[in-house]
Amino acid sequence: MSGNRQRRRSVFITMLGAVALATAALPLSSSASPSLGQLNSSLGATQARVSSLTASVHTLDGMISTLGAEISGVQEREATVRQALVADETRLGAVQTELTRERGRLAVLKQRLARARMILSHQLVSQYEQGKPNLMTVVLDSSGFSDLLNKINYLGDAEHQQQQLISITRTAKAATTAAANRLVKLVVVDRQITSDELVHERALAGMNALLSGKQAALQHARAAQQAAITAEQARGAELRRAISKVEAQQAAAAAAASQPVSYGPALGPSGGWSIPYPIVLCESGGQNLPPNSAGASGYYQIIPSTWRLFGGTGPAAYLAPKSEQDTVAARIWNGGAGWSNWVCAHILGIH
Repeated sequence: MSGNRQRRRSVFITMLGAVALATAALPLSSSASPSLGQLNSSLGATQARVSSLTASVHTLDGMISTLGAEISGVQEREATVRQALVADETRLGAVQTELTRERGRLAVLKQRLARARMILSHQLVSQYEQGKPNLMTVVLDSSGFSDLLNKINYLGDAEHQQQQLISITRTAKAATTAAANRLVKLVVVDRQITSDELVHERALAGMNALLSGKQAALQHARAAQQAAITAEQARGAELRRAISKVEAQQAAAAAAASQPVSYGPALGPSGGWSIPYPIVLCESGGQNLPPNSAGASGYYQIIPSTWRLFGGTGPAAYLAPKSEQDTVAARIWNGGAGWSNWVCAHILGIH
C-alpha cells in the first residue's frame, strides 16, 4: 500500500506541474506582431500541451475510478462490521440479562441453604438440650407397636429429609455459582469483542474519510486540468485565426504584386465599399484590376458570368464605373448571405 500511495503522490505532483506549466503559457497578444513561423510554432506547442493535459486527465480518471472501487470495498467492510457489532451488542445484552437472573437465583439458593442449616442447627441443639431419645424411651412412650414404628420412621425420615434438602440446596448453589462464573466470563469476552469491533468500525470510517479526501483532491486536480485544456484549445483557435489572417494578408500582397496593370489609384477603407474592406483588400488591394486568369476583374474581382447575373452592364466589371461595381457587389453580398462568392472571405473567416 505504501508503494501505491507513493506512486499516486508522484503522479499527482506531476499533474499539478503540468497544470502550472499550462497556466504559465504566454498570451498571444503582444506589442510586436508575431510572424507566421512564430504563430505556427506557438500553435504546435499549444497542441502538444493539450495532448499532454488530455493524457493526464485520462490518468486521473483511472485513479479516481480505482479510489472509488476501494471506497466501495471499505464501505462494504464497514457495513459488515457494523452488523456484527449490532449482533454482538444484542448477544451481550442477552448474556447480561441471563447473568442477572442467575445471580438472583443464586441469592435465593443461598437464603434457602442458610435456612436449612439453621433448622438443622436448631434441631441438633434441641436434641442436645432434651437428650437424645434411646430405644427404651421410645418403646415406653409408645402406645403400641404401631405407634412405636411410626415414631421411629418419623425420626429417621425427618433427619433424612433435612440432610437431603441441604444436599440438594448445596448442589443447586454450586451449579448456579458455576453458571454465574461462566456468564461473567462470557460478559468479559463479549465486551472485548464488542470493543474490538467498535475500534475496527472507527478505523474503517477513518480510512473511508481518507480515501474520499484523496478522491476529492484528484477530482479537483482533474477539473483544473480540464480548465487548462479548454484554455489551451481557445488559444489554439485564436492562433489559427491569426495564422489565417496573416496568410490572407500575404495572399493579398502576392495578388497585388502579380497585377501589372492598374486602372485607377488604390482606394482605402473609406472608399464606400459594398462588402467588408478586408475582403476588398485581399481580393484587389482596393484597385480596379483587369481580368486575371480566371476572368475576375474590378474592385471586387467579379467574374463575367456573375457580373451579368446580378445586373452588371458591359462584358466585364472593370470596364464599368465604381458606382455600378458597388451596386452589383451589394447585390451579390446580399447583407452577408453571399459571402461565399469571395475566396478571401473564406480565408479571413468573414461571414
